Amino acid sequence: MVKNKTLPVMFALTVAFSSKAQTLKLDAIIDSITASHPVVKMYDNEIRSMDEAAKGAKSLMPPEFSTGLWMVPYNTNLWKKGDMGTTGMGQYMIGGQQMLNNKRKQNADAAYMEAMSSVEKERKNAALNELISDAKQFYFEWLILEKKLVIIEQNEKLLDFMIRNAEIRYKNGLEKISAYYKARAALGNVQNMRLMLENDVREKRIRINSLMGRNATINFEIDTTYELKDYSVVVFDSSLFYNSRSNLKAIDKDINLAWLKQETEKQSLNPQFGIRYEHMFGFGGLPMQYTLMGMMKLPLGRSSKMNKANMESLKWKANALQSQKEMLVNEYSGIAYSMRNELELKKKQLILYEENIIPAVRNNYKSMQLGYEQNTEELFMLYDAWETLYMTQLEYTELLNQALKMQVEIDRLIEKK
Repeated sequence: MVKNKTLPVMFALTVAFSSKAQTLKLDAIIDSITASHPVVKMYDNEIRSMDEAAKGAKSLMPPEFSTGLWMVPYNTNLWKKGDMGTTGMGQYMIGGQQMLNNKRKQNADAAYMEAMSSVEKERKNAALNELISDAKQFYFEWLILEKKLVIIEQNEKLLDFMIRNAEIRYKNGLEKISAYYKARAALGNVQNMRLMLENDVREKRIRINSLMGRNATINFEIDTTYELKDYSVVVFDSSLFYNSRSNLKAIDKDINLAWLKQETEKQSLNPQFGIRYEHMFGFGGLPMQYTLMGMMKLPLGRSSKMNKANMESLKWKANALQSQKEMLVNEYSGIAYSMRNELELKKKQLILYEENIIPAVRNNYKSMQLGYEQNTEELFMLYDAWETLYMTQLEYTELLNQALKMQVEIDRLIEKK
């Protein structure tokens, strides 16, 4: 039986390791972070803890019990019944008391405790937004690295062509050696950049794996398709941020908590009632007795000073939180409009590179290559044309990197997955 169970598992592992690395899209990475990151679990446990604590908000105050000697003389002879029939002195007492619930205060306490977890829920969403934004940034940086690796591969072939052709020409006395060495050095630099880019890809893979809450060494690839979003119709006003930003919603919840806590302090100024019962066993024939009394706690004078001070403090705390919220919205709005303006500029520059600059420098290289093959151009001129094409391609990828980075930051600001 053990062998029968082991064979399918071994087969599955063999298939898993022998197959190509899995290709993940950005949505799948985001879903994995949402489900598996330890920060999410931490907040879920904290929220559950607060919700469980809130269940006891309307419970009774614990009863108090007492027992012991009551009004007993030190002279133990007086405890006994006298010769003339007089009863003894002293009693043994058992008693208990219970403070009664103030329904309004209980409701106020319950509302406050039940609302406490709502703040943590919004903080969880804010933390998750940061994690998702970091994942997007790593993902797009990896995407740019892959594009650069494609450029590197293409240009390695171009340089290899120049070098092999130059070697043939040099043997026949048709080429200068200086341009040849310049091309070989460029090939070495391109190969060195390939090593650095491949190492950067491994680093991005490790970071994304960590964000997904799994083994950092798991191999996978990414889908290199992308989209530059259009934010031209988005109005970055207060209503957008109030409805989207979790940290602003958390501030709203904190403000609500301040008012709820103020209500609990207000209810603490009301009297509290209780009941006390005591039963006494008399010594030396003294009859059993009892007391039944009502109790009332009434905050007066200095005893209410702390509650009133807390109420005033909470009022100013709520005002401070409201001002903080307005300050953050104003800051977010300015940053968002600035980034949108910069992103629109990058889009226009990318179009210029795609439609004009890169085709022009590529055609320049092709014409130089054709002239070189027909012996009308020299190697150093072909090398200069290649270098211009190579640097222009890298400039394009860097522009794309900046545009995607701004897109990630705008999404981070408006908390868009």
